[in-house]
Amino acid sequence: MKEDKVKVLIIGSGPAGYTAGIYASRANLAPVIYEGEQPGGQLTQTTEIENFPGYPHGIDGPQMMEEFREQAIRFGADIRSRTIAEVDFSKKPFRCVDDRGDVVIADAVIVSTGASAKYLGLPDEKKYMGLGVSACATCDGFFYRKKKVAVVGGGDTAAEEALYLSTLAEKVYMIVRKDYLRASEVMKKRVAERENIEILFNCNVLGLYGIDGVEGAKVIRHKDTPEEEIFDLPIDGFFLAIGHTPNTGIFRGQLNLDKEGYIEVKSPTTHTNVEGVFAAGDCADPIYRQAISAAGTGCRAAMDAERYLMDHYFQEMASDK
Repeated sequence: MKEDKVKVLIIGSGPAGYTAGIYASRANLAPVIYEGEQPGGQLTQTTEIENFPGYPHGIDGPQMMEEFREQAIRFGADIRSRTIAEVDFSKKPFRCVDDRGDVVIADAVIVSTGASAKYLGLPDEKKYMGLGVSACATCDGFFYRKKKVAVVGGGDTAAEEALYLSTLAEKVYMIVRKDYLRASEVMKKRVAERENIEILFNCNVLGLYGIDGVEGAKVIRHKDTPEEEIFDLPIDGFFLAIGHTPNTGIFRGQLNLDKEGYIEVKSPTTHTNVEGVFAAGDCADPIYRQAISAAGTGCRAAMDAERYLMDHYFQEMASDK
């Protein structure tokens, strides 16, 4: 077992973690970044990104994350392709243990572990990921202008995604497994008023089909009833809108989480309930979940950590006199 002592430990990568690494490095804080199980975060599963400033012609998701990573390394961040498995924020400095049993002792910690979109669990979802399957209408809707798409889900998130896509796509199907929408009344009304949105109630998706990408979904209506029927639904895009799960399991009991598991921060800062621990990106953002907003909070977390360490250092200096 090895033990490291660091000023700033960043748990997680992606736009938030790498940006935090860039800012912390430039502040001479010598950050150590543990990239986690999915180095680069969710964007490594996205083919092309067109809405991130600075890339007028778009950029491949994995490539953009590699450029973020290289920039953090350029300024001196120590990036490790490993995972933090256990944390102890009960006393300072903080003690964290990685997946090999090595220990990192940190004066400050930035959590940027992200969130994972929920999927139906169909093999075809992985097969067509980036080829018609998406969990972010805001990210990928632009590619389906004048095309037909389907949104799976019946809550407010699904309604919001369907409404957004309806401004771009020719036709939007909402595939809802129940015979009603769980969305709020105002969202139901907006969906009902949009002419190019059609709701398919009592429906479940059995699979997807297509040669070089999604060309349609195989749907079952009234499953396990006498009225059961299976039909093909021709579509070009398949959007999951059944929620996200923040990757915050190891922080339960250590940090304050909301009922969905997102880390609670003291807005407008990135401070958590534990002094010296900060949160950035999707793990603390149940609303926006965009690369640009995640990067912004990564910047803020690094600046908050720098100020915390400066104040802490000067307090120690004063107490020693």
